[in-house]
Formats: sequence, C-alpha cells, structure tokens
Amino acid sequence: MFVDHVKVYVRGGDGGDGMVAFRREKYVPNGGPAGGDGGKGGNIVFIVEEGLRTLMDFRYKRIFKAERGTHGMSKNQHGAKAEDTFIKVPPGTVVKDVDTGETIADLVEHGQTAVIAKGGRGGRGNSRFATPANPAPELSEKGEPGYERNVILELKVLADAGLVGFRVSGNRLFCPSFLQRSRKLLNTILQQLFQTWAWLKQKINAALLWPIFLD
Repeated sequence: MFVDHVKVYVRGGDGGDGMVAFRREKYVPNGGPAGGDGGKGGNIVFIVEEGLRTLMDFRYKRIFKAERGTHGMSKNQHGAKAEDTFIKVPPGTVVKDVDTGETIADLVEHGQTAVIAKGGRGGRGNSRFATPANPAPELSEKGEPGYERNVILELKVLADAGLVGFRVSGNRLFCPSFLQRSRKLLNTILQQLFQTWAWLKQKINAALLWPIFLD
C-alpha cells in the first residue's frame, strides 16, 4: 500500500533535574554545595534514507518521544546529555506544522537531517546558586520539558514507472509544479520562434530585393 500523507506527534526529551548536594569530607567541616546540573534532553531528528519510497511505516507508529537527560549528581557531576532520536524518511518528504501550517523542513537528499523537536535544557544544581550571602543554597532547578508538536509529512513524488497504478501518488504537489514549469517552457519556445521568424523574414525580404538592385 502506498502512503504519501501522514500526521505524527513528536516530542523532544525533557532535561534532567539539577541536584541539591553538599561536600562531606573528613577534614572539611564546612563543605560547600556540590550539586551537579542535569543533562540536556534528546532531539527528534528526521534523516533521509534513499532506500525508502513511502511513508507506510508511519501508519503503525505515530508517536515519537526522545529520551530525557540524566539528572545531576553529587560531587558536582553533571548529568549526561540524552542521545538524539533519528527517524528515517524517504527523499522528497515535506514536514509541516499542523497548528501554523509552516513548512519545517523539505528533505530531498540522502543523509539530509532536520531537527523537528528540540530537547529541553537541563536544570542547574545548587552549586550554581552559591553567593557570598548564601554560600550553601538548598535550591536547584527542574529540567525544562522538551518541545512538542504535531506535524504532517507529505511525500513529493514524480510519476516514475514504479508508481503506475496509484491514483493520488503525489498529485497534490506534482501537478501545480508541472503546470507552472510547462508555462515557462512554452513562453520560452514561443519567444524563440518569434525571433527566428523575424530573422527569416528579414533574409527573405533581402533576397527578393537583391535582383532590383542589380537592374
């Protein structure tokens, strides 16, 4: 079954939380804050795979969520950044935002990537909030939530031999572009014909008048 239009939900990973912690060492009676920052959430990234020819896979999975960042730890250890989630799409995929109608990406070349939903920033640990007035803060930040959105994937398809028999295989996108290019080509051809006819007419007139000059 050929599919060229689907709607999916994507969400970037949440950032990891910052930590509240303090140094506790044997010979350091007044240890300062030692809470690390949370890691950044992963992004949702679309990548073009030239071996794909349809959006069929998205009929069975329409929700994509990236991993969240790791929480901060004691001893000022920052949380790890989450890995990005890569989603393969066929060449000619156009990604649009459902709410705004904005075109987010036009993916045409093999290996081309586009970040569709960014991950959230990690929260800061209490080490970040230490000041001379408050050298041991008991304050940290939560990680920011990842960006979420609903998107539409449309596949621009040329009428090649492999698509014979599909009634609406990319007609919404192919026909207007084809007609526009046909008009430009027709105008160019007519202009060249007019120029050729003007040149030929001039040569014919010169040939007809040449015997008169000889007399």
